[in-house]
Amino acid sequence: MQYYIGIDLGTSSVKSLLMEENGRAVGTAQEGYEIIKREQQYAEQDIDLLCDAALRTVRSLLEKHQDARACIKGVGFSGQMHGLVMIGRDGKPLRNAIIWADQRSQQEIQNLYSIIPREEYHQISLNSLSTGFLISSLMWVKEHEPEVYNSIDKVMLPKDYLRYRMCGELGTDMSDASSTAIFDTKSRQWAWNFIDRLGLERGFFVPCREAYEAAGESTAACERLTGLKAGTKLVYGGGDSLMQAVGNGIISPGTLSANIGTASQLACAVSTPLYDKLYRTNTFCHVREDRWMLMGANLSGGVALKWLMKNILDMQSFDDMTALAETVPAGSRGLLFLPYLSGERTPYNDPEAKGIYHGLTLSHTKADLIRSTMEGIIFGLKNSLEIFQDMGVGFQRILASGGGARGRLFRQIQADMFGKEIYTSLIQEQACMGAAITAAVGTGGYASFEEACGWIVRLSSDVAAPDPENQKVYEERYQIYKELYPRNKDLF
Repeated sequence: MQYYIGIDLGTSSVKSLLMEENGRAVGTAQEGYEIIKREQQYAEQDIDLLCDAALRTVRSLLEKHQDARACIKGVGFSGQMHGLVMIGRDGKPLRNAIIWADQRSQQEIQNLYSIIPREEYHQISLNSLSTGFLISSLMWVKEHEPEVYNSIDKVMLPKDYLRYRMCGELGTDMSDASSTAIFDTKSRQWAWNFIDRLGLERGFFVPCREAYEAAGESTAACERLTGLKAGTKLVYGGGDSLMQAVGNGIISPGTLSANIGTASQLACAVSTPLYDKLYRTNTFCHVREDRWMLMGANLSGGVALKWLMKNILDMQSFDDMTALAETVPAGSRGLLFLPYLSGERTPYNDPEAKGIYHGLTLSHTKADLIRSTMEGIIFGLKNSLEIFQDMGVGFQRILASGGGARGRLFRQIQADMFGKEIYTSLIQEQACMGAAITAAVGTGGYASFEEACGWIVRLSSDVAAPDPENQKVYEERYQIYKELYPRNKDLF
C-alpha cells in the first residue's frame, strides 16, 4: 500500500493528512496558532513558528501510523495565499510574514498605479491590487523597512517556505504565484516587465512551476524532525483555495465551490483565463496548464463567527451558537450583518470598509446576532454569485466546503439565498486532501487530476434544497444588504 501526505498551512492552524492510494483518509493531525497584530491594520505571523507546527503534525501522523512511514510516496502542500515571506542569503526569514489579512499597504498600491497605469496592470495580472497581496506588502517593506528590503535574497508564499525547509529547494507554483498580483496570469509567468518598472530585483522571485510538478526530495534534517524518510518526493502544491477545489473534485467547469473558512470564497474552474471586466473578482491559475480559477473573495468568513463567539458573546463552541441560531427564523427578525470586519475584497476592494449590525432593537437576542452573522457571511458570497452569473458562468451544482459545509443550518441558508441545491463532499479536510491528491498525481499514482478525483471524491446524499418561503425573505433582505456599503462608504 502506498500513502500520500497533504499539508495545509492555514491562517489559524496547520493540518496534515495521511491518505491511502485509494483515497481513504487514514488520519489527521492539527496545531493552531494566532495572527500577530501589532497595529490595527497589521496582520503578521512568525513563519518559522508555523512551519515548526507543521513539521510536528507530520511527526504526529507518522508516529500514529508507523506502518505507513516506509510507504510514503509523495507529499503535497496547500497554504494560505497572497502572503509575503522574505528570506536572506542564509535562507532564514528576515521578519514576520505579512499575510493576506494585512491592510497597511494602501498608499503603496496608489504609488504602484502611478508607475504602471491601473488598466495596464489589470490586463496582465487579471486582478485588482489589494492590501495583503505579496507585491503590495513588498512595496511597503521597500518604502518603510529599507534595511529589511536591502537584505532580501528571495520572496515567496508561506507554504513555499515550509516546503523549502523540508527539501532545501526554492520555488512556487502557478496558483500561489498568480495570487501575488505581480504575475502574468494568462501566460503563467512572473510579470517581468512590471517587476523591472517597479525597480524590483528579478532575482527576488523564485522559479515557478505547476502544482503537480516535483519540487524536490525531503532532506535528512527533515527526517530527523518529522520521521519522513529522506528522499521522499515533494510536489509544489498550491494555494489553499485551489487545493480546496481539488479536494472537492473541481478541476473542470460545471461546479461552484462555496467555501467558508477563516475567509470565504465562491470559486469555479474555467478553461480560459476568464475575468470580470470591473476586476471585482480574482482570476488565478489552477492546478494544471489549461485551467484557471475564477474567485470572489470575502475577507471575513468564519472569523466573523469566531469574533462574535470570543469577543462579544463569550460562548464556547460553534455548535452551541448554531443551536441558538436555529431557533430564529430566516431574516433574523430584521437584523442584517455587513461582514466587513477586515475590510473587503469582493465586490468592493476597500480595506477601510467596516462591519455593521443594521436594524438592532431591544427585542433582539444573542440568537438573532448569531443567525444574522451567518446570513451576512453568505450574503457576501451571493454578491459573487451575481457577478459570476452576469459574466455568463454556467454551472450544474454548488458545493459547500470548509466550516460552511459542516452545519446543516449554514447549508440551508446557502440553499435559500442562492436558490439552488447545496451539495457537500464526503471528504472532510478538502484542502489537505487536495494537496495529497496533487502529490499522487505528481508522483505517478494517478495519470491525471480527473482520474484521481473521479476515484477519490464522493458527494454526500444529504442535499440541502431551497425553501421557497425563506427565498422570498432573503431576496427582500438582500436588496437592503446591498445598500449598506454604498450608503456608509464615506463614513467608513
